[in-house]
Amino acid sequence: MSEKKKFALEYEVKSSPKILFSFISEPNALAQWFADDVAYRDQIYTFTWDNEEHKAKLLSQKENKLIKFRWLDDDPQCYFELEIVQDELTNDVALAITDFATEETMQERKQIWDNQIQYLVRVIGA
Repeated sequence: MSEKKKFALEYEVKSSPKILFSFISEPNALAQWFADDVAYRDQIYTFTWDNEEHKAKLLSQKENKLIKFRWLDDDPQCYFELEIVQDELTNDVALAITDFATEETMQERKQIWDNQIQYLVRVIGA
């Protein structure tokens, strides 16, 4: 099995950090763009796609700034993080994604994020 590499993506999102944070941290908001269904209990988020459940542990969270998860069935050093970045001069808001993928799945993972963030921007109405 090939080793997973960290990659980072950044998307401009026309939204306030507060609104954007709710969309990356609250289960009912995540279910609007990230997964078909999202449940949260005891630091574990359960994401459902096509009736298939994937569980992720909440590793850290900073109000209106960042949320970090680790898939329970993934390598311990792998995680995915969504960070809200605001430009101090322009106040433009971006969502920075950090994730891990193998060389073989890298393009596919990036494409998935591109698609998910497009949904997110539509849902927010940005």
